Amino acid sequence: MDKHNLTVLNEFILLGITDHTELQAPLFGLSLIIYMISVVGNFGIIILSKIDSGLQTPMYFFLRHLAIADLGYSTAVGPKMLVNFVSDENTISYYFCAAQLAFFLMFITSELFVLSAMSYDRYVAICNPLLYTVIMSQRVCRVLVTITYLYSTFVSLLVTVKIFNLSFCGYNVIRHFYCDSVPLLSLLCSNTHEIKLIILILAAFDLISSLLIVLVSYVLIIAAILKMNSANSKHKAFSTCGSHLTVVVVFYGTLIFMYVQPKSSDSFDTDKMASIFYTLVIPMLNPLIYSLRNKEVKYALHRTLVTLPRRVNR
Repeated sequence: MDKHNLTVLNEFILLGITDHTELQAPLFGLSLIIYMISVVGNFGIIILSKIDSGLQTPMYFFLRHLAIADLGYSTAVGPKMLVNFVSDENTISYYFCAAQLAFFLMFITSELFVLSAMSYDRYVAICNPLLYTVIMSQRVCRVLVTITYLYSTFVSLLVTVKIFNLSFCGYNVIRHFYCDSVPLLSLLCSNTHEIKLIILILAAFDLISSLLIVLVSYVLIIAAILKMNSANSKHKAFSTCGSHLTVVVVFYGTLIFMYVQPKSSDSFDTDKMASIFYTLVIPMLNPLIYSLRNKEVKYALHRTLVTLPRRVNR
């Protein structure tokens, strides 16, 4: 890396969510509660889908990795944000900032394609039920998740290395509550045309390609459901997609809002509010949505809670 970066710019200052001191304490309490619910909920989904025999299907395999992604990017941002609420100096070291950006990009990109894989899984389950176990074999599921993690790691490292190999100007105030790529670009002295183009292409490809898979899958799912004669069959088919569709609408809706909003002097503040929603609120909502709307998860949780004392006594 550039020696100028290492000797002159050793840390950044995060402006945080708000500069109103009277809001720091209530926001800290609220954020802590949201983050703790997110951690407990996602850890619960990961453990439950691993140990319960009734959840050993492709759908819950992908759900486990969705929970891992949620836990990953919320933890990349959440703890540091909480520390900054109670700290006098909202600073983050140069290398910790790079690490935060890398992990955040990796897990948020993973989430996009895990949601796409879940859409494809629901399409196969409803449109090709007789071939479901063949098409969505353990090997296929593992390959899809491996490709997702390899690609998201590539994207993360490419963007992070490109940004942190450029020269910063010495002005080190980031207008955000974590190290995101766009606020960091505004601090660079180097020519940012290449990295901006890379980020634009990757963001557009990730969002459009993953959303296209989701949309095509659900168009085919809806077409297949409308052809069903039995009202009970239609209801059962829709119910298997309900939780996933809710998660997709909330997640993609937030991302699309960020991209299509008109840019203005207040755009950073608007981005900040949207960022709070998808870095803290969505990771909390996802396990709640799957727990409250999904009978199989509720039954699995009940079975685990009933059998847990017996396992402990043994």
